[in-house]
Amino acid sequence: MTEIGFYHLTRMALDQALPKLLGRVLAQAGRAQVLVGNPERLPALDDALWKCADPHWLPHGTAATGHPEMQPIWLTAEDAPAANGARYLFLVDGAESARLAEFDRVFDLFDGNDEVALAAARARWKAAKAAGHALSYWQQGQRGWEKKA
Repeated sequence: MTEIGFYHLTRMALDQALPKLLGRVLAQAGRAQVLVGNPERLPALDDALWKCADPHWLPHGTAATGHPEMQPIWLTAEDAPAANGARYLFLVDGAESARLAEFDRVFDLFDGNDEVALAAARARWKAAKAAGHALSYWQQGQRGWEKKA
């Protein structure tokens, strides 16, 4: 089954945390798909990845830019097969996927300061556990991500 990590954002916003995690995937020559829960969020996230300072360069694309096979990071609002051949899936803004088993690892990032987002993440955890996926829980701490479960 797929390894799913739940990432509880408490100290920084998604726009700051996501680039660092994506940078780690790229450093391992990996490819990622980022599935957003709200299609209207896609342009802002696209812009944030171009402007992030750490890491310095996050090459990525969207349906608007095209050529997914050339993009190491693909941003989408559609739960479809990874058009760029990604083995890593990032779920943001409450996104859910019926394709978890198609990926080696899934990162479920959620806002710990939003009670609705927290409740939804708990429901996704229960569903993933019932499906037999390997789960881990990470929370932002003083020095970065701390594994809690």
